[in-house]
Amino acid sequence: MQTRWLTVAAAVETASLVLLLTNLATVHLPAVASALGPVHGFCYLVVIVLAWQLPVPTRVRLRALVPAIGGLLVLRLWHRAASRPASPPPRTS
Repeated sequence: MQTRWLTVAAAVETASLVLLLTNLATVHLPAVASALGPVHGFCYLVVIVLAWQLPVPTRVRLRALVPAIGGLLVLRLWHRAASRPASPPPRTS
């Protein structure tokens, strides 16, 4: 459940940054920056909060602090750890 919201927040954060940079490089409309800037900032904070609630190591959580792609990095590492098969118990001789 947490990863669903993290996925949405990370996607919106990345998309809003792409739109902000596209606006800056092309027409540079202040209204676009005024509308998308707070959306990007809010999603950035949501990504950080949601990543810190996941049961993952701190090094994975710290990746959420990377602007624009932090949430995507956390999700990638989360899915990689979740798809990894559990290690067999140690053998006793």
